[in-house]
Amino acid sequence: MSQVLTASLRMLLLGAGSALLPISGLAEPSDEAIVTVRTPVGIEAKQQLPYFVGISAETAGAKGLSMSLVIIPAGAAARPHYHKGYESAIYLLEGRVETRYGAGLTKSVEHQAGDFILIPPGVPHQPRNLSTTQRAVAIVARNDPREQDNVVPYDPVP
Repeated sequence: MSQVLTASLRMLLLGAGSALLPISGLAEPSDEAIVTVRTPVGIEAKQQLPYFVGISAETAGAKGLSMSLVIIPAGAAARPHYHKGYESAIYLLEGRVETRYGAGLTKSVEHQAGDFILIPPGVPHQPRNLSTTQRAVAIVARNDPREQDNVVPYDPVP
């Protein structure tokens, strides 16, 4: 990215009066192959929802992330669970979802199509489709290329 573009983006994001700091840690150019996954692989997820792996260690040789498509059928809910050691970033494409979360799943938040959602590591949660007639669809990205290995079932009633 050019220095002019980088400076322009920083001014846009931080404001005109902000000091510009040098960017460090940018990757060097590489000849590694770009990988395309055209048909996501459907799996039986530990969350017990239709889950289509797009990018992962297995499908694309990813080393630090995964990206998948998850569908919550009408009226359905995921099995309560948490993610051991990784964050989840979710973009809700279709539908309305309530996510119960926290100890005993006593807290709740509702999301609608267009929402970006962050679930920190270790937070017990259970998403539920609020519609009884339409599915909910989301893109899920995680900083673990083998994320299903670290999905842990959660019993809200100890």
